[in-house]
Amino acid sequence: MSLLTPLVAAELAQAVDPRASAMAGALAARYPQAARAVLFYGSCLREANLDGLMLDFYLIVSDYRAAYGKSWLARANRLVPPNVFPFEHGGLIAKYAVLSEADFARLCGARADNVSVWARFAQPARLPWVADDVARQRAVAAVANAAPTLLALARPMAGGDADVLALWKTGFALTYDAELRAERTGRSFSIVDADPERYRRFGEAALADMPPAASSADAARRWRALQRRGKWLSVVRLAKASFTFAGGIDYLAWKINRHAGTQIVIRPWQRRWPLLGAITLLPRLFRTGAVR
Repeated sequence: MSLLTPLVAAELAQAVDPRASAMAGALAARYPQAARAVLFYGSCLREANLDGLMLDFYLIVSDYRAAYGKSWLARANRLVPPNVFPFEHGGLIAKYAVLSEADFARLCGARADNVSVWARFAQPARLPWVADDVARQRAVAAVANAAPTLLALARPMAGGDADVLALWKTGFALTYDAELRAERTGRSFSIVDADPERYRRFGEAALADMPPAASSADAARRWRALQRRGKWLSVVRLAKASFTFAGGIDYLAWKINRHAGTQIVIRPWQRRWPLLGAITLLPRLFRTGAVR
């Protein structure tokens, strides 16, 4: 067991707002034949009042066939994970992403071909619902791979004398360039600054078990590949969400306005054809810098 694993297990086990915990249980109940774990993550972890916010969950399932049956959703989740859906419970709203246990383990680790999962679970998360102890152990093991993946890729890019907090900031800045992001410049640094002691403890534990760093040239090539694939995957997931996420284009506008300070207003025709509407937003968002 790595030095990081008990830190991850303790963090995941921390209590959450009772309404968020109830929401996680209700979400798992929608997939009685498949649900294995529900993880709660994102900025809402730090909020005392959840009203009016959109909570973020990952639902981990045994496999996609068990979750969806023979539906096209199983194929979509397998080909371009995760699927993302809206959810409401107890007066709160959320979105949740669905991953199989196998995909969650893969996408938290060094074999992942995109940053979206390990970049999120290198940050704080909670485990408010779990099916059994085996599912708990698998969730902890997967999440414990996220921070080492980020730091191993960041270390060659940060310079030889960078301290552990600088490694985290370098890594998060690079992951922001590997997705379509609405947050303002500097947001990647504020993640670490919000809880530097946590990132120092987790970072030092991760580095203690880490093999020698790759060369800077190899790391740069890997980041270029992650960034190219990440931007493409972001567009594909956006297109997929227009079918799985009712009101998805309104959520997209809300999220961009919240993080980038813009005033995007969705027109009726964009709601009628959300895929086309979302795609037509992209050039303006890139031009104004709202999405990078």
